[in-house]
Amino acid sequence: MKKLVTGLFCVGMMLSTLSYGAEPIKIGMITTLSTKAGYLGEDIRDGFKLAIDQEDGKLGGVPVELLVEDDGRKPEKGKQIAERYIKKDNIKIMTGIVFSNVAMAVVPKVVRDDVLYLSTNAAPSKLAGKGCNPNYFSVSYQNDNLDEVVGQYVTETGHKSVYLIAPNYPAGKDHLAGFKRYYKGTIAGEVYTKLGQSDYAAELAALRAAKPEAVFFFLPGGMGINFLKQYAQSGLNQTTPVYGPAFSFDERILGAVGTAALGVKNGSQWTHDLDNRANHEFVAAYQKAYGRMPTLYASQGFDTARLIGSALKATGGVDDLDAVRAALKKADFASVRGNFSFGKNQHPVQDIYIREVIKTENGFTNKTIKKVFSNHVDAYAEQCKM
Repeated sequence: MKKLVTGLFCVGMMLSTLSYGAEPIKIGMITTLSTKAGYLGEDIRDGFKLAIDQEDGKLGGVPVELLVEDDGRKPEKGKQIAERYIKKDNIKIMTGIVFSNVAMAVVPKVVRDDVLYLSTNAAPSKLAGKGCNPNYFSVSYQNDNLDEVVGQYVTETGHKSVYLIAPNYPAGKDHLAGFKRYYKGTIAGEVYTKLGQSDYAAELAALRAAKPEAVFFFLPGGMGINFLKQYAQSGLNQTTPVYGPAFSFDERILGAVGTAALGVKNGSQWTHDLDNRANHEFVAAYQKAYGRMPTLYASQGFDTARLIGSALKATGGVDDLDAVRAALKKADFASVRGNFSFGKNQHPVQDIYIREVIKTENGFTNKTIKKVFSNHVDAYAEQCKM
């Protein structure tokens, strides 16, 4: 009996030693850190890292190592990084992509290779409907969502005609489709610009000639900065109100745009003023760590890391991907958004709001003014056959 007890003790010590000395689980982040949109990936990365730092290098009590590479907003480069992560680093969890054209080049191949992909931002319609996959989770939204809420709000506001502008790539088309799904007035014009475009003189001239009652645009990152400045310089902001999703009204953009964005209403599933404990703690911790207000992108990076942590806590690792998928599906974590669950296509079911750009003693920011959708489900979920 003594030998048995001694043997079990030794086995226990060996397992403990193996666990303690185990290699951390590698998480591969492909994101945009260069170009004028580079701050988007920076905020996603920083939000994700904050969650890891709060656990001293762990998620869900399991040691992790975050590998981060810049895709330069180029689909082909994103594919190369993903292939290297899989073949060289044996990575089983990927995340981080900002732009939908990069996501469409990377995600379908990754999930076919039995790697889990969790979206911190880009969520194209093709991956939400018939292209859904058990290995793919969107932790952000479905592309159309933050435009659907604005379409509903603009309809309620009473604007009879709206002019639409977005870049000519998958997300641009999704975002305008989302707005049109809920807007009940007349579309005075629908224009798709070059991705990364900086001069909007021609578009503004055509817009002025169309004489819409309002404008809705989706131009993320530096594109939105340039458009809003030129819109104000043209004087159109004095006669024609502009609306958009949160992507063109985060605090870092507002710092560059200034008064040109004041009073603009925009749609979002998150704002720093949402009244729940997880959000209060996140906003305070992010400001302390980085010296700036978190953006929507940062909140999505943080939530994605916390979701992964909930799955690792339940499974202890990634050896059993079926168990990890089941744990992710439960979404057993406190989201900074408050209500959060997954629909049948593994996209969020969540509340969505209208925010207004305001000025405070600390500069320009957003204030939540109205919840428009509660537990909103995306339009493509029923097409998913999972």
